[in-house]
Amino acid sequence: MNRMNRRTVLTAIGAASLSAGLPLGALAADKKLVLGFSQIGAESEWRTANTESIKAAAAAAGIELKFSDAQQKQENQIKALRSFIAQKVDVIAFSPVVESGWETVLREAKAAKIPVILTDRAVNVKDDSLYVTFMGSDFLEEGRKAGRWLVEKTKGSTGDVNIVELQGTVGSAPAIDRKKGFEEIIKADPKFKVIRSQTGDFTRAKGKEVMEAFLKAEGKKINVLYAHNDDMAIGAIQAIEEAGLKPAKDITIISIDGVKGAFEAMIAGKLNVSVECSPLLGPQLMQAAQDLKAGKTLPKRIVTQESIFPMEVAAKEFPSRKY
Repeated sequence: MNRMNRRTVLTAIGAASLSAGLPLGALAADKKLVLGFSQIGAESEWRTANTESIKAAAAAAGIELKFSDAQQKQENQIKALRSFIAQKVDVIAFSPVVESGWETVLREAKAAKIPVILTDRAVNVKDDSLYVTFMGSDFLEEGRKAGRWLVEKTKGSTGDVNIVELQGTVGSAPAIDRKKGFEEIIKADPKFKVIRSQTGDFTRAKGKEVMEAFLKAEGKKINVLYAHNDDMAIGAIQAIEEAGLKPAKDITIISIDGVKGAFEAMIAGKLNVSVECSPLLGPQLMQAAQDLKAGKTLPKRIVTQESIFPMEVAAKEFPSRKY
């Protein structure tokens, strides 16, 4: 076929597809969907399970995954998003390190007509058309569940309940909401007093270090530890034991995530309760990316269904845990 004939045929095909209401890109329907995903890092058991779920689901769905680890730095995530835009991926998804500071790069994605899915954590932007959907847990509700459990546990006691709090990464959606949800429940009763509150950055090592400082400052005054994730709680358990106290007995310990390490701690009698926050978002994310590619409209909020596990049910539940 000479060059002129070939061009005529291609033009005709293009015109036919447009008259059928199809974008020219639909001609390459067999082309692999390309998803750019920026992960926060590998700061906890939860995050590792989340990454594994996304990688496995992409492979199972036949989606080409461009994966970037931000090592808990926002500037690394912004670079990754810009790289995805330059590579013209079909869909961008990311778990934002912090809530604010995303407007500019999200506008760039919108200008490039690349849809953005938020996973696990939300962003704080004036224009919510800059992302298509936010998929993940209700962090506020997780904080409330932790608060309700404590209210029920201390029902009937009259003395002060002195609480120390290990917060997640400063400025992150789970840290903000888990704190807010917990406070919303306990503020109704003045016996609940948060006497110390500091970030442990969602890591085991930092959780241990901050708990050591809490114990030095407050000692046996501490009745309850509320940790924003299991990894910090597990680090804090070490600090409590090293201080000669019994975790889950001398100090009631409440945490969030529901990772296997937390179940092991509950079975060992060292953690009282863990509020579930499922990291297994991979299949949901791949489905959402495929739906977007097919031109479907997604709900603005996709909430994960989750439970709460007190130590009494840990041994029974443990064999069925996937993370």
